[in-house]
Amino acid sequence: MTSSEQALAQSAPSADAAPDPSRGSGAARGAQGRGTPDHGDSWRRRLYRWDMKASPYAFIAPFFVIFGAFSLVPLLYTAWYSLHNVQLSSLDTQTWAGLDNYTNLFQSDFFWNALKNTFSIGVLATVPQLIAAIWLAHMLNYRLRGSTVWRVVMLTPYATSVAAATLVFVLLFSPDTGMVNWVLDLIGMDPVNWRESDWGSQFAVSSIVIWRWTGYNALIYLAAMQAIPADLYESAALDGANRWQQFRHVTIPMLRPTILFTVVVSTIGATQLFGEPLLFGGVSGTKGGSEHQYQTLGLYMYDQGWIVGNLGKASAIAWSMFLILLVIAAINLLITRRLRKSQ
Repeated sequence: MTSSEQALAQSAPSADAAPDPSRGSGAARGAQGRGTPDHGDSWRRRLYRWDMKASPYAFIAPFFVIFGAFSLVPLLYTAWYSLHNVQLSSLDTQTWAGLDNYTNLFQSDFFWNALKNTFSIGVLATVPQLIAAIWLAHMLNYRLRGSTVWRVVMLTPYATSVAAATLVFVLLFSPDTGMVNWVLDLIGMDPVNWRESDWGSQFAVSSIVIWRWTGYNALIYLAAMQAIPADLYESAALDGANRWQQFRHVTIPMLRPTILFTVVVSTIGATQLFGEPLLFGGVSGTKGGSEHQYQTLGLYMYDQGWIVGNLGKASAIAWSMFLILLVIAAINLLITRRLRKSQ
């Protein structure tokens, strides 16, 4: 062995025996670092937990704040007003009335007339509207050319403002120059004074509602029809059912929940009907015609609150409408439960 090889052999064990102090100190620092908690990481974990717990409430908080400010508080304040004698000209002067506003309301012939008109206009508007909506949805459920265009066209009346639609129908139902009376004259019928006639005015107001909401309900029915499994139609076709039989025995039973939903929503809308009869009547719109022949509950409430100035009675009318809507919701709940049990 040469002298250089002996020197290398002697230096190797000495290097193993004497470790580098810098390496040792680094390992010691690493061991010490692993044992010491990182305050930054713990703060991030805590912030993450807070974020997971608080974020859902923060996301839904704007809705509840707006709902409380513009719906719940006015609703409770209206209930307070309905138990007092409050005049629009002197809001600071309030005297306790108890249930006198409700008693006077239920003894008023104008209230029962408005309730009857609301019901009759609601039936005239809801029944043809939903029947036409189901028929349109059934037609669009099959493959048609330009189906997207037809869907947009059906939704256009819903996007039209109430004022614009009502003014157009006022021109159509004009007793002197209206197109409706012109058509009646062509087929040999006498013209109708649509504003003064009892059934004519209600039919005219109902036609505005039908025109505005038929397309909207048709799209709801169309979405429900497209969710029906195709296997049901194939099985019915194999059994020899034609399109009408498939519609009657497959489509209608599967649409029962959707039909019930649209009936309830349309009934609620009819109960709150206000803009169409107000604009249709012109000067006498708040009265619902010269003989109150199409005055709804919404118009009666507006007339008592802002024309007569009796805010206490108007508040009682508003809460009566609210109680009617609660009854409608309860009936909807009972029917829905029975449908689920029958299925």
